[in-house]
Amino acid sequence: MIGSIIADIEAELIEFRRDIHAHPELSFQEFATTDKIVARLQAAGLHPERLDGTGVVCEVGAGPLALALRADIDALPVDDLIEEEFRSTVAGVAHACGHDVHLTALVGAGIALQRIHDSTPGGLGARVRLIFQPAEEVTPGGALRVISQGVLDEVPEVYAIHCDPNVDVGKVGSRIGAITAAGDTLIIRLRGHGGHTSRPHLTEDLVYALAKLATDLPSTLGRLIDPRHAISLVWGEISSGHAANVVPSEGILRGTLRCLDVAGWNQVAEVLPELVERIAGPYGVEVDLEHRRGVPPVVNTEDQVTLVESAVRAELGENSVQLTPQSMGGEDFAWYLTHCPGALVRVGTRTPGGITYDIHQGDLLIDEDCVPIAARIFAATALKSIQSRR
Repeated sequence: MIGSIIADIEAELIEFRRDIHAHPELSFQEFATTDKIVARLQAAGLHPERLDGTGVVCEVGAGPLALALRADIDALPVDDLIEEEFRSTVAGVAHACGHDVHLTALVGAGIALQRIHDSTPGGLGARVRLIFQPAEEVTPGGALRVISQGVLDEVPEVYAIHCDPNVDVGKVGSRIGAITAAGDTLIIRLRGHGGHTSRPHLTEDLVYALAKLATDLPSTLGRLIDPRHAISLVWGEISSGHAANVVPSEGILRGTLRCLDVAGWNQVAEVLPELVERIAGPYGVEVDLEHRRGVPPVVNTEDQVTLVESAVRAELGENSVQLTPQSMGGEDFAWYLTHCPGALVRVGTRTPGGITYDIHQGDLLIDEDCVPIAARIFAATALKSIQSRR
C-alpha cells in the first residue's frame, strides 16, 4: 500500500525536492522552506503547526501517540556546483548534505500516512508526529530549540534518516549503538606583548606557543584519554602575525574535536583546560580557551534498530539493509535520543556503479530515486511501530 501511494505522488515529490534545492536557506532562516512544508501538508488535509521562528510539527492519525519522525530542513553555506536546472539560485548556499531529500521524504510519508488513515476503517489506530527541524548544521543544533518547544512531549520513540552517498540507492545502512560521533569546536586565542624576532627572549614567543599547541595538544590528548574513545582533534585554522621579523601579540587556533562515545567526550571536557595551560604556560602567553560543546553521539537503541530494519526489509526487500560504520561526523538528532529511544539510518543516494560523492561538498549529486524510497522508509517505520504496539 505504501509503495503504491508513494508511486502516485513520486513526480510531485521530485518536483518539491527540486524546488527546495533551488531555494536553500541557512540555519534558523528557513522561512520560505517552512511555508512550503506547511502549504503541502495542508493540501493533504493535515494541520501543521509552525514552530517558533522556523520549522514545523504535524500529527497524522488519531489515538495514542506512537512515535515521531524527524527531518532537518536547513542548507549549508557552500556554493552549489551541480550542473542541473534545479541548482541553487542562492549564491553561497546549497543543500549539500541532503536535507532537501530528508524533508521531502517526510512530507511524502505524511501524505501517505494520511491517505492510509482516511481509507482504513479505524484509521491508523495511533498518532504519528512529524518534526521538521531547523538548524541541524550549527552547534549545538536546532534540536535543542525544538525540543524545548515540546516536540518530544509524550513521544515514546523517534526515528530519522540521513542521506549517504557511499551507499547505493535502494540500500539502507544501519547499526545498533553509536552511529555518529560527538563533535565540538575549539578556539584558542593567545596574547602577548610581541616584539622583534631578534630578541625572542624579551617577548612571549607567541607563534612558537601556537605551534606547540597545534602539535602537542592532539597528541597529548591521545595519551591522556583511553584510545578506545577515539579522540580526534584536527585544526582548521592557525593564524598569527604579518611580518617575518615581528613577534606578533595575538594568535588563534580553531579546530574540531570529535569522539566516538559520551564517556570520552565528557572526559576531554574535564582535562582540556589544564592541558592547554600546561602546554602554553612555559611561554608566558595569555591563553583564552573557548570549548564549544557540540553534540553527543547518536546512539541507536537495539529495539528501535530492529524495528526499522524489519520495516525496511518488508518494504524494500530482504537484502536492502547493510551494516554501516560509525561516522566521525556529528548529528544533532543525538539530543532527541537523550529523551527517548530511537534510531537513525542512512539512506543510499549513490547511483549503482556511479560516482561516489561526499556530503558537505558543492558537487554532491543525489540519485533522485532515493526520494520516494526515503518516503517509503519513513512511512513503513511508522506503520511497523504502530503495529508493534497493538
